[in-house]
Amino acid sequence: MIVLRRTCLLFFMAVVSLSAGATGDGTGAKIVKAMAGDHREPANVARDRYRHPRETLEFFGLRDDMTVVEIWPSRGWYTEILAPVLIERGNFFAAAFSLVARRTPDWRRDMNMEFFAKLGAHPEVYRRVIVSDLSVPERTEIAPPGSADMVLTFRNVHNWMKGEYAPGVFEAMYRALRPGGVLGVVEHRAAEDTPMHMMIESGYVTEDEVIRLAHEAGFIFEARSEINANPRDTKDHPRGVWTLPPTLRLQELDRDRYLAIGESDRMTLRFRKPATP
Repeated sequence: MIVLRRTCLLFFMAVVSLSAGATGDGTGAKIVKAMAGDHREPANVARDRYRHPRETLEFFGLRDDMTVVEIWPSRGWYTEILAPVLIERGNFFAAAFSLVARRTPDWRRDMNMEFFAKLGAHPEVYRRVIVSDLSVPERTEIAPPGSADMVLTFRNVHNWMKGEYAPGVFEAMYRALRPGGVLGVVEHRAAEDTPMHMMIESGYVTEDEVIRLAHEAGFIFEARSEINANPRDTKDHPRGVWTLPPTLRLQELDRDRYLAIGESDRMTLRFRKPATP
């Protein structure tokens, strides 16, 4: 059963004070087991070599008894891993695209349907997933305030910037976290000094801009990792980041060239909500 977000879920949740930077005892093994699970889509498994899920989640400090929120899980690539890791001892919120906002495009509605279909296809894996939604300014309670140990977002910041509501999303993530909680961000990385209009057009964002947005919401920048770096990515593609796999927006044009580059160069940043105001 998929549990929809309601304030009454507060009683269900245990807020755990945990440190970040390394997984707890047994969590690493659970990540590896989830990565090898039969519930995963083969095309998603093929991307592990680009997205390094175990190393990324270990860097963020995931533990299996945390309350975790994943922002805009899309078709559920990371949900395939997070849900089984947290199913026994933790809590997992999937803050999906909101269908309430009037501006919600059809592709987001379709993607939500795919996400719900994934959850329904493997109830033994996803039975404790709590589905919330996120749209600024209409729907910003992604989890009960101060309840989450960790909020994670993967390749979403450029979308928020394009929609001009990035500050509101960072504020929503800050509110959801307990004091001392962790925000983990993976994003397509632009070259330094890339102007704002090029970031919005290309989908690549500078590390400085992500750090600025997080800092303005109240976060403390803690650490960066090169786990998801790709030095082959020149970041000057005709259709921006979507030129590369998995989108391959140019279809067959120079396909082999872009497949050889692989997925985009990405920053991996860890922030923390201050333990005290």
